[in-house]
Amino acid sequence: MSKRAVVVVTSLMDVTADGVIEQLRRRSVPVVRFDVAELGRGLTVSTRLGSSGLAGGLTTPTRALGLGAIRSLYWRRPSAVTYPELSPQDAVFAKAQAVDGLKSFVRNLEDCFYVSHPAAIQAAEDKAAQLLAATELGMRVPDTLMTNSLEDARAFAAEHRDQVIYKPIRHTDYEVNGEPVTIWTKPVTAAELDESVRVTMHLFQEKINKVADWRITVIGDDIFAVQIDAPADLLDWRYDYDALSYTTVDLPPQLTDQLHAYVKRFGLAYGSFDFGITAEGEPVFFECNPNGQFAWLEEPTGLPMTAAVADLLSKGTA
Repeated sequence: MSKRAVVVVTSLMDVTADGVIEQLRRRSVPVVRFDVAELGRGLTVSTRLGSSGLAGGLTTPTRALGLGAIRSLYWRRPSAVTYPELSPQDAVFAKAQAVDGLKSFVRNLEDCFYVSHPAAIQAAEDKAAQLLAATELGMRVPDTLMTNSLEDARAFAAEHRDQVIYKPIRHTDYEVNGEPVTIWTKPVTAAELDESVRVTMHLFQEKINKVADWRITVIGDDIFAVQIDAPADLLDWRYDYDALSYTTVDLPPQLTDQLHAYVKRFGLAYGSFDFGITAEGEPVFFECNPNGQFAWLEEPTGLPMTAAVADLLSKGTA
């Protein structure tokens, strides 16, 4: 390849990445796409370290790329590495070696622009770190408890007069009878909490009486804000996309500054923010997904978010 390429690391079924790749091709920007689950199944990666520095590259069934030919890396949503053909112990060993070896490859590229750096994404996924950063930057956040203490959970629910919600601390693939299911945000009361709370960590928050939601997508220096209106009885708007309506939003300058400061604090080039909006018009920070979805918002709003990501990757400015 004569031009330096954009590397896209994601699963094969990522339609958001598909749109970005199409935009890059329209700009005549070379693209190499791979999924980490392809290691040993068509994907070969080499990193050589010595007195002369870093060298190596990657090979897919259709592309070969040296480290010096990478201008930027788009870390999206790669699949997990699995080894069903190995014994359980060998599979654990092989997966650990694969994960750390691939991390070394993608995290240490020289003169490469990341959207975003995998280490930055990992740090920014920490729910406590998110809420602390938002608070320190002056945003309002819900009172939040992460615990496996049944007593603390019941006391928290009672303190908020049972106006409390539960949601997972992080997204995790979950199946029932072999079918993937989503764990929705749901209300809970002190009376509903039982000994199962002690088994693992849980996230409880005060319920915010919101009248709408904002999904705000930060892409480099650009900010795209959308108001999501849902039926009043729909606590988690992801439960029924057909019931939603969308309008673009002009953000208050103070919030714009806070969002830029937030992504800068975590070293992110991208962030999807979720806010609840109170009847008084106050935005309440819920979370920031450092690798969240945005493509479904483009058609109803006309916001050029896919093009903005492609522009950012094309520039490849470290």
